[in-house]
Amino acid sequence: MKSILITGANGGMGLACAAAFLADDPEARLFLGCRENRQGAETLAAAYPGRVGILTLDVTDATSWSAAVAAILAVTGRVDVLVNNAGNHKDSLLATMAVEDWHSVIATNLTGTFLGCQAVIKAMMSQRFGRIINIASLSALLAPAGQTNYAAAKAGVVALTQSLAKETARAGITVNALCPGYIKTEALGSDPAALAELAKRVPARRLGLPEEIAATVLHLASPAAAYLTGSVIKIDGGIF
Repeated sequence: MKSILITGANGGMGLACAAAFLADDPEARLFLGCRENRQGAETLAAAYPGRVGILTLDVTDATSWSAAVAAILAVTGRVDVLVNNAGNHKDSLLATMAVEDWHSVIATNLTGTFLGCQAVIKAMMSQRFGRIINIASLSALLAPAGQTNYAAAKAGVVALTQSLAKETARAGITVNALCPGYIKTEALGSDPAALAELAKRVPARRLGLPEEIAATVLHLASPAAAYLTGSVIKIDGGIF
């Protein structure tokens, strides 16, 4: 049985990843970490009774992480896969950025990833197997104006991933990062004209789909990807 924890699990990418794992392995047990909103997670759990658990998880809080991992271990005895997907952004020019917005974005995107990795690493080391997949962003590699906080946080996730991969490789644990570009989720909004303008910036001339992110996550979590670690994979339709 694979035991899988996905954070930010009520959003489009988190739910797509969860659905992919459930469809791929009938024995997989999913745990969806949500801080507040959980409607999408509850709908998925209702569709797969007994296979999906919903955990209240504040990724910026170490105690919340400890409780979530303890709850998973109490049910399955192991943690095989962690998908660090929770994130937020509060964009503005640096000159006018509120200090609170800097700290909030760093805490959720970077510190949350650190705490998640730290929370699962002992269990993964003891079982000599683990897959950690950190969702970064194309902003980590091609930082736009107005996102100094978000770009810095996601670039930190990339560096964290590469360093941790070296620490855990001999224990059978892989750590990889994904850098999605424009993916059609709630984070991009719903205005058709604005979405069409974004698509024009992409060489593929379309937005990415959450399911395309999920397919790569599924591969990285598989036994077939055992030699793939410390990698930073951009999924952006050719932007960079």
